[in-house]
Amino acid sequence: MGRLGPWTPMTVEERLDRMESPVKIRQLPYRYVPALDSRDMDAVADLFVADVRVGRDAFGRAALHRWYTEAMRASRTTIHQLTNHIVDFDDADHASGVVYCRDHLERPSTGHWEVGELQYWDSNLRVNGEWCFRRRKFHRPAHCPGPRTAPA
Repeated sequence: MGRLGPWTPMTVEERLDRMESPVKIRQLPYRYVPALDSRDMDAVADLFVADVRVGRDAFGRAALHRWYTEAMRASRTTIHQLTNHIVDFDDADHASGVVYCRDHLERPSTGHWEVGELQYWDSNLRVNGEWCFRRRKFHRPAHCPGPRTAPA
């Protein structure tokens, strides 16, 4: 397996796509963060595939919109800062990766700010030529403050 996953592009077109796709995939978290911090849940949901799985029993962007709306009530204000982003390709239309993030959360009950670190573990799928999140899970180290609820 190569450094960028098991997919090895063979043609010039595939090689060019392999160069462009990480840039497009990295745009997803770059758009996710300001949408989440501004509570634009429509924009957040639109970054995911239409049939996104939400938890164990729900599917679709509307369910994801409801999940994020409820989850974000735990914080009055949030500021997410992205750092490292690793992208691996399974094939031309399937990728996965890890995004590191530092978050600042203002708790409405106390007015205090919590600062923590987390990783987003992403599964990406290209649908009709556009890269989307297929699934996005976050993992927060036990020693870091902040919510431990995992999104879709």
